[in-house]
Amino acid sequence: MGKLDGKVAVVTGAASGIGEATARLFYAEGASVVLSDIQDERGAAIAAELGERAAYCRADVTQESDIAALVDFAVARFGALDVMYNNAGAQGVSAPIAETPAEGFDATVALLLRSVFLGMKHAARVMLPRHTGNIISTASIAGLRTGNAPHIYSACKAAVIHLTRSVAMELGEQGIRVNCVCPGFIATGIFGSAFGLPPDAARALAPLMAPMQVQAQPLRHAGQPVDVAQAVLWLASDDARFVNGHALVVDGGLIAGRSWTEYQHMRESLTKGIQAALGQGGS
Repeated sequence: MGKLDGKVAVVTGAASGIGEATARLFYAEGASVVLSDIQDERGAAIAAELGERAAYCRADVTQESDIAALVDFAVARFGALDVMYNNAGAQGVSAPIAETPAEGFDATVALLLRSVFLGMKHAARVMLPRHTGNIISTASIAGLRTGNAPHIYSACKAAVIHLTRSVAMELGEQGIRVNCVCPGFIATGIFGSAFGLPPDAARALAPLMAPMQVQAQPLRHAGQPVDVAQAVLWLASDDARFVNGHALVVDGGLIAGRSWTEYQHMRESLTKGIQAALGQGGS
């Protein structure tokens, strides 16, 4: 028995990274999965590899017509929509605030926030008549604290968290749960893409990020897409049937506070500074 036996799920941004790992895990747990992306060749290949319960449907998540068609495709192909995972995204515009172009702001908001709104809207359209369903979105720890990502990315992810909570209050009354995940540093192609690398090169760069990642968090394990996928699976399953309006952090403890090692180093430096000051004061 799989955790999602008989369920129908849509995963955006499913051709790589967290989206791909989640689509594969959903399929392994019994769901019929519609993978969506703008990387058509890779997305279609993953769907074909998975099997008959998987299908690929291209969608530019910044376009409402594409999101509406994606949801309709899932219902037509598999008969329902039980899980909508709004995952597609990229870093977006990155610059000091005084140098951020308005068009970059607009494009980033369209990709990271407006797309989530559209996914929620059209998923709700087909879930409400059935009074059941599950909407999950990818936010970020950057939406919970500053200093982890560019300004507009961080603001969009904070908005995704709050939109999740607000919509959960409405749709929860109709039996539809709405939650989000907040990944920390995860080895995906988003870092390479931010430097303008093509998709294949960005994916190849992802494993090289691991040594740098593990230094930033208490758990000395580089976050992998499957780590987030497991959290999304839990939210999508009946194991989380009483969880609604929640932002689930998956970051190895990164935002919990100062690491113990860092604290010890700070304390040692502070102690040496005090001792030096006392020595100077007594001379």
